[in-house]
Amino acid sequence: MSQQAMKQSLRQSIIAARQKLVAAKRTQLSQVISKYIMQLDSYKQAQTVLAYMSFGAEFETAAWVRQALHAGKQVWLPKVNSDTRQLDLYRIRDLQQDLAPGLWEIPEPRAERCDRMEELGQIDFILLPGVAFARDGSRLGYGGGFYDKLLERITMAGGDNAPSLVAAAFSMQLVAEIPQEATDRKVEWLLTENEVIKCSTDI
Repeated sequence: MSQQAMKQSLRQSIIAARQKLVAAKRTQLSQVISKYIMQLDSYKQAQTVLAYMSFGAEFETAAWVRQALHAGKQVWLPKVNSDTRQLDLYRIRDLQQDLAPGLWEIPEPRAERCDRMEELGQIDFILLPGVAFARDGSRLGYGGGFYDKLLERITMAGGDNAPSLVAAAFSMQLVAEIPQEATDRKVEWLLTENEVIKCSTDI
């Protein structure tokens, strides 16, 4: 089995298992995970936060995003640029007013209301989505490569300090190993409802 086939098989099995979590349980577990995120020193110290809006059976991000806004942090969300096939980042200030369904019906910033980020090097903290994760920080995304490309652009942009890379997931998304490619980036922290994992990354 090729590496891509292995990734796709793992992706399908984890998504199917995650879908079996009832909504009330997902909300309960997400509340626990959100508290762990807010306790991270890197989050407390961050002024500029890159978040994402969850969809389907993912860890529910909305409550955490609201808290970040309430705490006075600059919160940025991605929007798929259909021309470049990359993610553009926009600052949001109001979850009710600033978002609209985007690609795959995922809530995205409304470009006519939100400021677009021009200097990618200013981000302090990034919460990355994903399907599966391993304890070494390996991440399996949805297969589009959007975030790997974004992280490469952020690295190229530089800045005084590299942003903290964090992922939040349900414990059933934690696997022993994920096939990795040269373009894959690992997270520094992985948070589930059961534990806060400091990953042994090589980044």
